[in-house]
Amino acid sequence: MYNSLLILASGAEGEAPAGPTLFGLDPTFYVSLAMTVLVLVMLWKKVPGMIVGGLDNKIAAIRLQLDEAKALRAEAEALRNEYSAKIAGAEKDAESMMENARKEADGILEKAEEDSKAMIARRKKMAEDKIAAAERDAVDDVRNRAAMAATAAAEELIAKKHTNAADAMLADEIIAGM
Repeated sequence: MYNSLLILASGAEGEAPAGPTLFGLDPTFYVSLAMTVLVLVMLWKKVPGMIVGGLDNKIAAIRLQLDEAKALRAEAEALRNEYSAKIAGAEKDAESMMENARKEADGILEKAEEDSKAMIARRKKMAEDKIAAAERDAVDDVRNRAAMAATAAAEELIAKKHTNAADAMLADEIIAGM
């Protein structure tokens, strides 16, 4: 059959292609024989089993990696959910902190207003007290000056109208009154 195919391919009938032969067998036979021996040696050495075993090991390794990837993904999702919950909690905490800060600021502002009103009232009272004290000092000073002026005027009048005889008579009256 091969020869007839070669004859058809060469275009001439009855002519066989010239080629090397060994023991009258063409090279195709030897290639087929070598391939058969190779396949038999591979089967005898259990190469397909080794290939299947290697592939099974590779499949197991890939399956293990897939399982690890699934576990990592599940862990990452759990962490994401945990951090989402933490972020939500932190936002609530931040809102409550802001509300507390506003309340504290309002309280501090109210206290500062009350303190400033009280301080203004104290300072006003202190100023009024200082003014009253200054008025008293001024009135006292005016009285003292008036008393000194009256004393000086009385002294001058007494010095002008009082004589030695009036002095003796005054002394006698005082002694008699005792």
